[in-house]
Amino acid sequence: MKNSFLASLVLSMSLLSFSVFSQTESDTTSLGLPGDNLDLFAVLDLFQKSKTIEDFEKSLNDEKTGINNLDLNLDNKVDFIKVETKQEDNDFTFILQVDVSEKETQDVAVILVSKDKDGKVTMQIVGDKDLYGEDYVVEPTTAAPAVTANPGYVGTEPVTVNVPATTTVVVVESAPIVQYVYSPVYVPYYPPYYYGYYPPYYAAFTVMAVGIYRHNNYYHHHGGYYGGHGNTVVIHNTNNYNNYNKTRNSSNTVNHNNANGNYNRNNASTNQSKRSSASTKKPSTNQSKVSSASTKKPSTNQSKVSSASSSRSNSMGASRSRSSGSSRGSSGGRRR
Repeated sequence: MKNSFLASLVLSMSLLSFSVFSQTESDTTSLGLPGDNLDLFAVLDLFQKSKTIEDFEKSLNDEKTGINNLDLNLDNKVDFIKVETKQEDNDFTFILQVDVSEKETQDVAVILVSKDKDGKVTMQIVGDKDLYGEDYVVEPTTAAPAVTANPGYVGTEPVTVNVPATTTVVVVESAPIVQYVYSPVYVPYYPPYYYGYYPPYYAAFTVMAVGIYRHNNYYHHHGGYYGGHGNTVVIHNTNNYNNYNKTRNSSNTVNHNNANGNYNRNNASTNQSKRSSASTKKPSTNQSKVSSASTKKPSTNQSKVSSASSSRSNSMGASRSRSSGSSRGSSGGRRR
């Protein structure tokens, strides 16, 4: 009985670890698009926790939060993302934008917040198709999935009630930003910034490697949000989203870089250069030590051998000189 129980436990743990591993692999799949450098799961989480729209914009562009790693003009510096606001009754549209140049603006994503007649609030973030491809939608997890009873159980007391799974559930209505925008004290925010003119707190920092960035923000994918590609998430307020699309901004520079695969090559070259530099440093150090050791020892031995041979040659030369001197002395005595 114990053996069968242990076998079942090991099997269930193996299946669990396999599913987690598979989910990890799918979640970390690179899009090969600039959206790889702005995790919308992390953006939506930050948005919900922000007190105001201006506070959200500031935190989004703060290097310490590590959320913004976007570089659309490929200058190796993180772009400033401003947040435009549009409102129609109880429907809000918060547009994340980057001024790629003095004349070009690119929409990055749009956050849709709506309240129906019953007071139910929905919230979604939709990635721009130029940066994330078509139908990239992320939303909070508002209901916990249920765990069904084990169909293989044949005991006398089968479980008949479904037990909620351990999942982080987000109550959208209680989010600070939602309470703020639907409160009487809400004031629409219009960013005064443009290309080359940014707030004092913003300092352009260097873009990190996309692999490191995605690893740092991976935990957001399982912190109460779901969506992306390969999911059944659909846009709730299609009217609000269609109205936004009428004035959507698209940059020729971004389209050109996408068409030529510049964003994908830039991420690959960054990672490859780091790997190659790491691989070349260690062998060169070891080789230098080996070469220095190999050059030092033979030179020392050779110097000892040469010094020993020179001393022997000197002693032999001295003995020869003494012997020749004595022979000359003896011959001189004969003459006398």
